[in-house]
Amino acid sequence: MDMFGLDDELTRLETALITDTGAARLSDLVALAWYLRQRDTARALKLADQAQACVQTASQGEANWFLGRLLLVRAEAEWLYSRLDKAQTLAREAEWHFHSTGHDIDMADTYFIMAGIASDRGMLMLHDEQLAQAVLFARQSQDKVRLDVIEARLAFMMALRDCPQALARWGQRFHAEMQDLHPAAEACVFDFLGMVATLSSDYGKAAAHFARSHAAAQKSGQVRCAIIAAINTGDAFAGLNDHHTALTWMQYGLDQARLTGWEACVGLCLMQTAETLRRLGRLDAAHELLQETLRIMAPVADSRNYAVALSYAADLALDRGQYPKALADFQQLAQRAISLQQLDIQMDTYRGQAEALLELGEVTAAFQSAHRALALAVQQHDASRQVSCLIVLSHIYERSDRSALPEIDATNPVLHYLLQALEVTNTIAGYTVSGELLDAIARQYAALGDYTQAYKISMRAIASREVTHGQRATSRAIAMQVQHQTGQAQAQREHHRQLALSEARRVQVLHQNSVTLERLGAIGQEITAQLNTRAVVAALNQHVHGLLDANSFAIYFLDADGLHLNWGFGIEGDRILDGEPIEVSDAISTTARCARERREILRSYPGSELDMYLMPGTHMNASALFAPLMIGERVLGVMTIQSPRPQAYEERARLIFRTLCAYGAIALDNASAYQQLQDTQAQLVVQEKLAALGSLVAGVAHELNTPIGNSLMMASALQEKVDGIDQKLQSHTLLHSELCVFFTEAQEASAVIMRGLTSAAELVNSFKQVAMDRTTAHRRRFDLHQTSKAILATVMSQIRLAGHTFELDIPDHIIMEGYPGPYGQVIINLINNALLHAFEGRKGGKMQLSARCEGVDWVKIRFEDNGVGISEQYLSQIFDPFFTTKMGQGGSGLGLYMSYKIVTSLLNGRIDVCSQATEGACFTLSLPLVAPDMTDAASIK
Repeated sequence: MDMFGLDDELTRLETALITDTGAARLSDLVALAWYLRQRDTARALKLADQAQACVQTASQGEANWFLGRLLLVRAEAEWLYSRLDKAQTLAREAEWHFHSTGHDIDMADTYFIMAGIASDRGMLMLHDEQLAQAVLFARQSQDKVRLDVIEARLAFMMALRDCPQALARWGQRFHAEMQDLHPAAEACVFDFLGMVATLSSDYGKAAAHFARSHAAAQKSGQVRCAIIAAINTGDAFAGLNDHHTALTWMQYGLDQARLTGWEACVGLCLMQTAETLRRLGRLDAAHELLQETLRIMAPVADSRNYAVALSYAADLALDRGQYPKALADFQQLAQRAISLQQLDIQMDTYRGQAEALLELGEVTAAFQSAHRALALAVQQHDASRQVSCLIVLSHIYERSDRSALPEIDATNPVLHYLLQALEVTNTIAGYTVSGELLDAIARQYAALGDYTQAYKISMRAIASREVTHGQRATSRAIAMQVQHQTGQAQAQREHHRQLALSEARRVQVLHQNSVTLERLGAIGQEITAQLNTRAVVAALNQHVHGLLDANSFAIYFLDADGLHLNWGFGIEGDRILDGEPIEVSDAISTTARCARERREILRSYPGSELDMYLMPGTHMNASALFAPLMIGERVLGVMTIQSPRPQAYEERARLIFRTLCAYGAIALDNASAYQQLQDTQAQLVVQEKLAALGSLVAGVAHELNTPIGNSLMMASALQEKVDGIDQKLQSHTLLHSELCVFFTEAQEASAVIMRGLTSAAELVNSFKQVAMDRTTAHRRRFDLHQTSKAILATVMSQIRLAGHTFELDIPDHIIMEGYPGPYGQVIINLINNALLHAFEGRKGGKMQLSARCEGVDWVKIRFEDNGVGISEQYLSQIFDPFFTTKMGQGGSGLGLYMSYKIVTSLLNGRIDVCSQATEGACFTLSLPLVAPDMTDAASIK
């Protein structure tokens, strides 16, 4: 995002917002609010409010950035309105948000605004530190425009403190021959150059630079800079003796400042206008404006501009002969100028003190103040102020008892200082000595009796007045030329701006209806795509406020019995409301009436009407619109918007609201149906699990029949043998050979019984472990081969009964840490899926489960069959819930869906399938050897 937006970008954003929806609308709202923060501060704040309501739809990272930018818009607005404490708090909050995003550009903008706030609070050391931070971040971001803007501001502030030092530091970086400057940077660079020219008394160049700064500032939306540049241009024209043009520029700046409502800028314009009036001798008018200036600039009383206003007021007191007041004002101003480190104000303060002290008869103090001012002027190479100070010193010696003044090495001290002033003027290139100074020198030569020299100097004074007259004419010509160039630039810029606005209006008028319909269609798609009631309500809230004048917005839902309207959601301004249920039979409630009559209701409340059913703590609105949320003849609820503006909802607004209600009703009904579908799906999944467990039990029971049956048969035969041996033993007829045969047969029977019972025990243990894993989703370490073998044992009876074979190809010692039960459920689902679909109508099918380690952290498991395969048209759907080609024939459509959910969520892996018709299918599971710990694993479906 640029630091300042040009007209073309604003036109693009304004046009885009007509059709924007979703994330694009949020982004454009934030951008437009940022670019309008000075062009139209009030509207920028309204756009920021709209964007704030949409931020919840963004991701967490994006939301932080959007919130930071909106805080920055509000911080700059508070600064412009001179609410400095609030501005500082908001800027600090923005800084906190941007620390988490790590964007250098955002940090540069934040510190730039914070520096402006610090300047108006008179905290110049903090101002410099924050500008230095802004420069650092701008340089890291490699944003040349931002770097130019911020460094030009740094150079400007240095020029006010020490112009020679500023020129030495920044003269090579910023100069009048710079090309291809972005308007935002151009405004700040030429503001700096204009100030340097002013401090050097080159008013023609200063006027040209400030006028160029003003034009660039207007183009880039830097309204505050434009206002100040207009004032400074006027001040430069005053230096050119064109006071009419000076006042014209100042009035232009004042008119623009009053449109913004920024009191500090209004005061700045009044202050400079008052100073021009003072120079013209209109002292009463200047006094009136300065008093108003000091009153409205009180919130920024610590700023440089307020100090300048105090300096102008003190000079005015001198001109009005109020010497004690002037002295008091200058003395108060002296400490302020020192703390602000503004040497130009310090020099004027000491010079003013000297003049006031001289008029009050305090000659020694006057001399000291004049010398302090002169010393600073010499230090700063400020020739114009040196001349002024030397002339004040000559007045002190001329009008005072010289015995009270320091002795100087000169016969005539007055002539000494006047000649020094004349010598200094010779160091100013192109400077013509004023006739007044030469006349004063001539008078002093005459007083000494040197009439020849007095005559020569007088002739120079006459010539100087002629040159000065010519210079004044030249100055006026320069002023006219600068004014003409500025007027041309303004006219051209205004022409382009009007063309852009005209084109934007034409596009808006031509497409208003079609665009509205297109936008409503896009909004309808967005709203009806939501399958969650809360998301539907949030979307409705966003678009209602984006399209309509809605200070208040609320939704009521009709309950199941149709007797009550329950409060769903409500907001007034930025405040979320809590509401109470309304009986549908309520004879007074407009909401209840809307639901009963199933029609739209528009109400306008006269200003004197008191609504006895107004929700406590809410505002009285002048217009209200109610509409039922209906699907066919079925009422779902009521939606209402309200506005404090009378007659707020004309036909077009009602059409938009009606359309939003229709979309909202469809989306809310879909959300309700989807919730019911999810509940039903959850029940079916539970039933599917129970059915699978039943199948598992049946398979194990079948497997147990064989070993237990064999063991029982052998135990019965053994029992018969034991009984026979016992009878012969009792009758003493038992032969040794018979006993040997019995022992042999008993050993064989025991072995058969032990094998059968061991097999049954192992099968039972496998069943117990698999059943426990399946029902609890217990996380543990397990051997993949052993667990897979145990799982396979529970379903082998089904496989053999169907006439198929199964091969297990998993190496020993692949140790996993995870959830063997859900893993087993996946394998059994794949086996059941193959039994149901792959080998329909045939026997002799083959299935294989194999596994191989992949790297050090993953294992790849493949389940393959040589069945009929899966048709290509079904491959993208087989993991969808309820998708089956055997609906009503034993297939529920949930087996593979459950397998997909288990693998991708609980086991943190992935499952893929590849198949071709008649060539079998292969399911591949990629699983981590260590699955993440899922404490809510049992709830995953």
